[in-house]
Amino acid sequence: MQIQTPDWVKHAVFYQIFPDRFAKSKQPHKKVLRTIPWEAWDDMPTLQGYKGGDLWGVLEQLDYLQNLGINAIYFTPIFQSASNHRYHTHDYYQVDPMLGGNEAFRQLLEACHQRDMKVVLDGVFNHASRGFFFFHDVLENGPHSPWVDWFKIHDWPLSAYNGDFPANYDGWDDNRALPVFNHDNPEVREYIMEIAEYWLKFGIDGWRLDVPFEVKTPGFWQEFRDRVKAINPEAYIVGEVWEDSSEWLDGTQFDGVMNYLFAAPTIAFTTGDRVDMEQVKGRSYHPYPPLFAHEYAEKIQHLLQLYPWEIQLTQLNLLASHDTARLISIAGGDRASVELANLLLLTFPGAPSIYYGDEVGLPGKLDPDSRRGFPLEAHWEREVLDYHRKLIYLRHDYPALSTGSYEVLHAQGALYVFARIQDAQELIVAVNAGTEEAKATFTVDKLKSQPSQMLYGSGEAVWSDDAGFPHLTLHLPPRSGCILAVS
Repeated sequence: MQIQTPDWVKHAVFYQIFPDRFAKSKQPHKKVLRTIPWEAWDDMPTLQGYKGGDLWGVLEQLDYLQNLGINAIYFTPIFQSASNHRYHTHDYYQVDPMLGGNEAFRQLLEACHQRDMKVVLDGVFNHASRGFFFFHDVLENGPHSPWVDWFKIHDWPLSAYNGDFPANYDGWDDNRALPVFNHDNPEVREYIMEIAEYWLKFGIDGWRLDVPFEVKTPGFWQEFRDRVKAINPEAYIVGEVWEDSSEWLDGTQFDGVMNYLFAAPTIAFTTGDRVDMEQVKGRSYHPYPPLFAHEYAEKIQHLLQLYPWEIQLTQLNLLASHDTARLISIAGGDRASVELANLLLLTFPGAPSIYYGDEVGLPGKLDPDSRRGFPLEAHWEREVLDYHRKLIYLRHDYPALSTGSYEVLHAQGALYVFARIQDAQELIVAVNAGTEEAKATFTVDKLKSQPSQMLYGSGEAVWSDDAGFPHLTLHLPPRSGCILAVS
């Protein structure tokens, strides 16, 4: 079977936005609870408080995102909910009024598309919330409700709020606030498919699927793909799966997954023993213990062999998300770790994703701290913003960094070197994760020409050709990396 994935994703740089925390509109709008005393924007976030970010605010920041080089946005949930993260969906057809409602989203979507920016929404289709109308009807009417078979109910009465009694229904992760759908019910299945279709017709460019591995009904995600692609063959379907995702990446279900299998070894290599273990404890990915370059190379080569190349090019690669601590906090504040990891992120096959605020040095430990308000410009780390912008622009300027082959050239000690090659375009990327300067000489017979230009970073590169065997000698300062153009 020929695998087909959206071409635009292969050239995308995503920006992940947590809507309550990215931007609050500076303009007057008809917005529910506009005068509510929100949590102070710069205060530490809480599990249940709102800071008042909205989609009008995102619209006002599109110039900033475009200037950064962003051409795709992934929003965590925007539908009506009773939680600041909105993974507790009340109404799948209504954008939360606190975010500006459907009208704000329509205007934002149109503005993004005018700028050739794609928009992907978060679909929470494994479970709803206890405030979801269909489940609320069950709470009101018990076994007489017409919606009983929409959920996994075991006994009566239900206890949706009082933890002193058994819930008597399945809640995701044993959370009674999140009743799980019965996906074996054809009506439930059809309801979810119609939601996906509705928003695609509205104009979105794809779905990020929350915990899709929890849906066990045979053929569910295959039908989801068929119906999504029937409306927009170029729609992106990306699943939240943290580990080996071969089961879902066979070309009949998802186009990619959130690539934590890239994040974990990349952090382990660039950050080493600086990892703050409290920030990764109990996580589903493992950015510890430290990796030497050859161990990192083995993990990356294994990752690149897990899935077909067409799928590799549409993976959603990341270093942090709303579900993790931010990398600067994982690295104990070590800025070099973050820059080196971003150098590897933005030169890796697949679509890189920047978690809002990471590009200006926003720290944040585990939830809720990782969901802080986007900082005022006076608090930006300008050097961090500059290297993000430069790396993103290089990725756009050199297609080999997006779709070229990935060839490891050298991996010893703390020095990791690889090439991205596409037709006549060849680039070398080198990272010295060690605290000592690194110097190495290695064969580069996979390259047609010699390095001619330092596009990023610092270091020295000397080309030699000994009896037809080309060699490259690289000299990199400690804790540094570079990108070389070959011509």
